[in-house]
Amino acid sequence: MHTEYKLFITKKSFVLSANTSSNLIINRENSQLETSDTLPAVKEHINTIKIFGIMGFIRLLAGDYMMVITKRERIGSIRGKTIYKVAAFQILPLPLSLEGLNENQKKEEQEFVNLLETHLTSNNFYFSYEYDITQSLQRQLQFTKEQLHEPMYKRADERFFWNRFASSKFIDAKVNMSDYILPVMQGFIEMKDCNINGNSFAWGLITRRSRHRPGTRYFSRGIDAEGHVSNFVETEQLVLFDGLKNSKPCEGKIELSFVQTRGSIPVYWAQVINLKYTPRLWLGESRKSLAAARAHFDEQIKIYGPQILVNLVNTKGYELPMAQAYARVVEQLNDPRLYYTHFDFHSECSKMRWHRIQLLVDQLKDRIDESGYTYYDHSDATKKMQSSVIRSNCMDCLDRTNVVQSNIARYILNRQLHELGILKKDQTVEQQEDLMDHYRNVWADNADGVSCVYSGTGALKTDFTRTGRRTKSGALQDLKHSIQRYYKNNFMDGYRQDAFDLFLGLYRVDKGQSLAIHNPFIQDTPLRVRVVPYILVFALFMLILNLVQPGYSGFESRITYLLLILFWVSVLISAVRFALDNGDKFVQWPHLVSLPDTTHTSGMTEKGKMTPPDF
Repeated sequence: MHTEYKLFITKKSFVLSANTSSNLIINRENSQLETSDTLPAVKEHINTIKIFGIMGFIRLLAGDYMMVITKRERIGSIRGKTIYKVAAFQILPLPLSLEGLNENQKKEEQEFVNLLETHLTSNNFYFSYEYDITQSLQRQLQFTKEQLHEPMYKRADERFFWNRFASSKFIDAKVNMSDYILPVMQGFIEMKDCNINGNSFAWGLITRRSRHRPGTRYFSRGIDAEGHVSNFVETEQLVLFDGLKNSKPCEGKIELSFVQTRGSIPVYWAQVINLKYTPRLWLGESRKSLAAARAHFDEQIKIYGPQILVNLVNTKGYELPMAQAYARVVEQLNDPRLYYTHFDFHSECSKMRWHRIQLLVDQLKDRIDESGYTYYDHSDATKKMQSSVIRSNCMDCLDRTNVVQSNIARYILNRQLHELGILKKDQTVEQQEDLMDHYRNVWADNADGVSCVYSGTGALKTDFTRTGRRTKSGALQDLKHSIQRYYKNNFMDGYRQDAFDLFLGLYRVDKGQSLAIHNPFIQDTPLRVRVVPYILVFALFMLILNLVQPGYSGFESRITYLLLILFWVSVLISAVRFALDNGDKFVQWPHLVSLPDTTHTSGMTEKGKMTPPDF
């Protein structure tokens, strides 16, 4: 696979030169691919760019746009194979101009380009030319010799091959484009060099987000007919070790891996935003949920083995129907490979009692020990495989889930470092200050990385993850994030959802269709809805102005002044009430892909027999 190129841009073509083989020519008129041993003459060059990879192509109204990586940041290495983060990109149009488009289409084209830029700038992308970051260590160890000799994109896990759709032009090409296809992963990666008792090792996390059922917090919930759930994320904790008393940077002669997953509750459900802080909860038909959940767990068991299901939602109030729906589905599946447990996180850890998370770890300890972790020694090919996986969830699969996953992973890390001999028998990970500083901060960064993509803000409760205790300043930070989430989820996430749908190929631009229908970005909003925000802002301004400067109105009578204040208060209240009563008219909805119908309700809130465990 090529690691860097020079891109020569001319009026007729894009020419990619890797200095190791023939050059790739992309015709700008018809987007056809061909190879050549010659470069365009210098006088033909419009621009020359150094690039480090091609993320792929997206077809818009005017033609294909090529997305290239122009800067990369080294994250670390595994077995001497470097892992990079995308630091900068560029979107390059193959068409020379927009002359074939009318004015409305030109505006629409710019909207599409802006969506691509939004998606690429607001997400973290990672890649490696040699190490398959889409596959866990255990799955890599299960490859045959034939698979190991295939191009990386063919053996990449298609769930985490984020630019799979964008790379389809190269994948489907008649000529072999393997050297140009770079699997890019969306998620989080961080590696840290550590030392305990004179023993050097590397520790880190690789978090992989699935490209199936992607999207933002309130526009992507639950499950689909294929069994894909929203916000499905696989997190792999890695330990790389070269032997006792080794002081050199670790390459990973011995590798240990522990995988956990998270994902939305696997039933049909949604939260319909309507300007209220707590959106309307909708549950789908139970029979459809059961069939979809069966497909979901069949795939999960095939990949990971038996599932240890940890449900963290509340057992009363708003979240109770979700607790009941999940318990009922698992009960109806009646699969011995599914072990379900419920830990009401907010109830058990209320009043800053966060140490009680250990109750859950203690409850699961026997099953965690039985599941084990992956161990591979390259010197003698010793293997030990993880036999099952812990699948955790809360409502968002963000804040509570990350806290629990970090505690379970710490329990495993203790076992791994004892097995390697890095920790002495009477030592624990918690006693190693430098390691714990790395551990807490990396897991907190991981929480933020997962949360920003789905909810639009950093994760909640990261003060506990970073420091090991809940603090008042952390609670204030959570309040700030909650307010930001409310605003972004109601007024910005429709645009972000469109960006997901466009980049991942869930919406495909069709020039012929666009000519026949109106611009999807233009909304026909009623006038009364459009004017309410202006009325609200003006009424609030006038109310504050008259309160701060009572003489501004010119009224000398106190009664008249009070009536004026009451008038602006009434206007303000009326505007707010109108907005709340018609909340769905004010929020920003996605434009490109229709959301599932949530107008009908379901009776699937009957309490299942599988009640939460007692502690």
